[in-house]
Amino acid sequence: MVSMNNKPTSVVLIGAGNLASSFAEALKGKREIIQVYSKTLTHAKALGQKLKCSFTHDLKKIYPDADLYIIAVKDDAITEVCKKLRLPGKLVIHTSGSTELGILKKISDKSGVLWPMYSFAGKPNLIPETPFFIEASDPGSKRELTRLVKEFKGKPYYMDSEKRMMLHMAAVFVNNFPNHLFAIAENLCKEAQVPFRLLLPLLHETIHTIEKQSPALTQTGPANRNDHLIINRHLALLSKEKNLKRYKEVYKVLTESIIASNHGGRKKR
Repeated sequence: MVSMNNKPTSVVLIGAGNLASSFAEALKGKREIIQVYSKTLTHAKALGQKLKCSFTHDLKKIYPDADLYIIAVKDDAITEVCKKLRLPGKLVIHTSGSTELGILKKISDKSGVLWPMYSFAGKPNLIPETPFFIEASDPGSKRELTRLVKEFKGKPYYMDSEKRMMLHMAAVFVNNFPNHLFAIAENLCKEAQVPFRLLLPLLHETIHTIEKQSPALTQTGPANRNDHLIINRHLALLSKEKNLKRYKEVYKVLTESIIASNHGGRKKR
């Protein structure tokens, strides 16, 4: 995006983690990143030097004359940033799925949310068609954020704070929780002295199946069949093995949730 004076739109990145780094990579040749902030100076310096721009770990030294400020810090750090930063008339956005738009109103009267529903573990680059969820304080800011999504080659969706938080929670259930379960399964495989990769065909088939129909219709396993004989054997094994005892409550909670979901009668598989 180019401003009216033919200079690239200037950007300050408030944050220097995986998300900020991915945004910086996606903005190359499109916008000019003039400064990077991180609470940790070494992180700010590393990204700043990579981008060949200024860097700081002091919010009081944030440049006040950029066109766009992207707050890409941990959710619990956004409040701290908002307490110390004042940028009247500047477009300020955050990238959190579960933080309301209103938190930015003390910084600027022009604000927005740009949440990419994407995992940045391992510092990946954004991929085309990544969904971005937009909320803005005014029509002009909404247009600017839509342009930004197009520069990222993403797909813009418009959603208020409450619905976005619900979607963010859904993303936790579909990404963060399953990944933790994969880690548990990996440990179980180690106990059984078999490689975790033996489970990958089953995992791939599960994903393939839910691409075609609702997950509510594809549940399998002992909890879905209400097979207490097998459930109790699993729980007994988790209780017996010292290294596995911490997984017992996880197993019980998920089992009870599946059984409760089946209440009222549904064909078991």
